[in-house]
Parts: sequence; C-alpha cells; structure tokens
Amino acid sequence: MIDIYQEYHMYLKLEKALSDNTIAAYEADLQKLRDYLKDAHILAEKAETVHLRDFVIEISDTGVHARSQARIISGIKSFYHFLIYKKKRDDDPTELLEMPKTGLHLPEVLSVAEIDAIVAAIDLSKAEGQRNKAIIETLYGSGLRVSELIGLKMSRMYTQEGYMLVEGKGSKQRLVPLSPQALKHIELWLTDRNSLKIKKGDEDILFLNRRGGRLTRAMIFTIVKDLTALAGIHKNVSPHTFRHSFATHLLENGANLRAIQQLLGHESITTTELYTHIDVNFLRQTILDFHPLYRKNKQK
Repeated sequence: MIDIYQEYHMYLKLEKALSDNTIAAYEADLQKLRDYLKDAHILAEKAETVHLRDFVIEISDTGVHARSQARIISGIKSFYHFLIYKKKRDDDPTELLEMPKTGLHLPEVLSVAEIDAIVAAIDLSKAEGQRNKAIIETLYGSGLRVSELIGLKMSRMYTQEGYMLVEGKGSKQRLVPLSPQALKHIELWLTDRNSLKIKKGDEDILFLNRRGGRLTRAMIFTIVKDLTALAGIHKNVSPHTFRHSFATHLLENGANLRAIQQLLGHESITTTELYTHIDVNFLRQTILDFHPLYRKNKQK
C-alpha cells in the first residue's frame, strides 16, 4: 500500500502532469516542512496553520530570498490542496499564509506589559516553575531561536562575564549577552537542576525536563502556549514571538540595526531589516515626537 507522499507524487505526475523538475522541487519543499515538523512530532498531513506560520518564519529567519520563500509556500499549498482534493482533510491550513513581496510580514509582537504578564503567570511553586521563568527570560532577553535555546550548554554559559556561546544556523557560533534578569533566573534554575537525575548524554544541557532529559521544540511551544493562555493574552504567540519582540523592542528604543543583526545571528542585514516593519502608529509617533518641524509646531 502506497503512503500519502507516494500518492502525492503520483498526483503531481499523472493528474497535474507536471515536469519531473517541478515535481522534484515541490517534494523538496515539502520535505523541508516535514523535517521542521519532525522535532515537534507533528505529521505534515496533520499540521495546523500555526505550525505552518512558524515554519514560514523559520525559513525567513535563515535569510531565504522572498522569491524562494514564495516558491516554498506555493509548494506547501499544493500539498494541502491535494489532501483536500483526495478528501483526506476538510480544511486548508495554508489559506491564511501570506505570500511575501519584499519579505515576510512579521507576526504580532508582544508589548513589554504582555511579556510581564506571561512571566507573572508562571507558578514558581511547581517543579518546572523556575525553569520556565528562566526559559522565558532567556528567549525574550537574548532573542534566541528555539533550537538555540534547547541546545544551550552549561559549559558555554559564562555567567561571570554575562555571556553565553550560542550555536545557531549551520553550527555557527556567536557570543550573546545574558540580561541580568535572565542570568538571575538561570542561576536559580541551576539549584533545581542539580536535584535531577540527568540522563546520559544530557549532562551538559542547560534546560532539562523533569526526567532529566533535554527539552524538545514541542515542549517549549507548549510551555509558551499554556503561559500565554494563563496570562489572558489572545494573540497567536509562539516561542519565536519572543525573538521578534526582542528585536522590535531594541529597534524601537534606538538600537543600531547592525547590532541587532549580530545579536540575532543573521548572516544578511536584509533579514534583520524585516524588523523595520514595525507598528505604523509607533513610526508616526516617532516623527511627531522627534522631527524638528513637528516639535517646533508643538511649542507654539
């Protein structure tokens, strides 16, 4: 019996009559999605819109050109249209995915008050409470990707100097500052961590689950979703939202775009420039507050 992906191949070849090169491109793009979802233990045919949006953000974050992003999204849309056509799904999770123009639009950004509310929702009386607080403070305080967070190593935490060595895309390493708040809660988490029976091979991993093993992307996603709900925030928040909030808040408060590029680990400044697509109201207020013509008129 052929599986769903073999059936999709036959659909592209026989029913859509696409060329071998086009089929290969569609299947390669679908494989990118499958690889991304694998860490979260989600099958591509079962994925929801939120998972696909996070995937699109991820490929954007690697510096993939807008035209390539559009091609990947088009290939993914084809797969879900096939599932609907074959009555294997009733809904289209790609319906709300936007095709990029000069780049992808950023998802919603959390305000500082909303981040404070999420942190306040953490129950420190629970076994995982201090760990979760350290995770949220590190995500927002340093703008890490989820893969970077779960891969943080004890041996690369330079707490005295206030830095950590992070392994990013393509195994490239960079030094990232630790905020005083994140540092404080990491040190508190280490007390709890020392009481765990740590699994072999995970002795150097900073953030662990209650069984002493390393956390997965899916676990971080669940932690963020649960805390967001407890905080009463009705935005589509994922772990990556904290990275976007980190960059946007730095930019709004006058940080240099090149510095943000280094902190985020972007190879190209054009990727970082996505963060210039911030709230229009903020931009308007910036002009009103700081442009000499407007300031002159306010003084009259």
